[in-house]
Amino acid sequence: MNAHAARIGLKRGWTELRQTATTGQDLRGYLLPTVILLFSMFMQRDSKVHGTAFSLGTMMLPGVLGLVVLWGGFLAVAQQLAVEREDGTLLRAKALPNGMPAYLIGKIVVVGGMTLISMLIILVPGLLLFPGLDFATPQSWTTLLWVAVLGMVASMPLGAIAGSFISNPRNLGLIVLPMMAVMIVSGIFFPMAVLPEWLQWIAQVFPMYWLGLGMRSALLPDSMAALEVGGSWHHLETVAVLGVWAVVGLVVAPVVLRRMARRESGSRVAARREKALQRTT
Repeated sequence: MNAHAARIGLKRGWTELRQTATTGQDLRGYLLPTVILLFSMFMQRDSKVHGTAFSLGTMMLPGVLGLVVLWGGFLAVAQQLAVEREDGTLLRAKALPNGMPAYLIGKIVVVGGMTLISMLIILVPGLLLFPGLDFATPQSWTTLLWVAVLGMVASMPLGAIAGSFISNPRNLGLIVLPMMAVMIVSGIFFPMAVLPEWLQWIAQVFPMYWLGLGMRSALLPDSMAALEVGGSWHHLETVAVLGVWAVVGLVVAPVVLRRMARRESGSRVAARREKALQRTT
């Protein structure tokens, strides 16, 4: 990748980000789930975490921020890749000099930007609505930042790998349903320590648990670490697990994407368009 490809990718990503932020349909796709999650937490603001006087809504907010990072990095990338394979955008990028590197940089900009906006929609009102958040120290801001960045680096390549295997955007349920199952057991909406130990071990394999844990360590008082598995925030383990997923994704994703791009052709795009037209008529 050269500097010219990077400039094109950044420009492309910024243009797409502005278009997404000003297009009603795109905004609804990104922001409606975020608003629903915020409303769900608000409805739980008077409930208490079992065995404590701490608000369940406040306990949920950091985990939901981790979910938003993973949802944006993984699912949004997979969805956009599947859609742009079908409509020929990927084929056009492949045909241009430095087209694929620029395309990928553009995706990083637009997905990262919309994920940041989604996080702010939860975090800004959350600081006002949910008592007990510990967000007044530089350490909290620093932890939130490195967890979010590492989470995006871990999740976006995985989204690209998943999207490369989905030729039809309507098949996204094949990855959404397993992701929902992992979300349920990852401690996003309640302390994972209440789950059977075998489910805890399964959840700890995936990035979602560690993103939620990292966000809770940034935003909740240290006393709440007692509710976590092992009674600790496990910062080193968070870095290690998310780092392993990031390395695996960054190694595998370019190989998978190159193979996918080589298989793209005008006839394949035309065939997918024909099938899409048949479904709408």
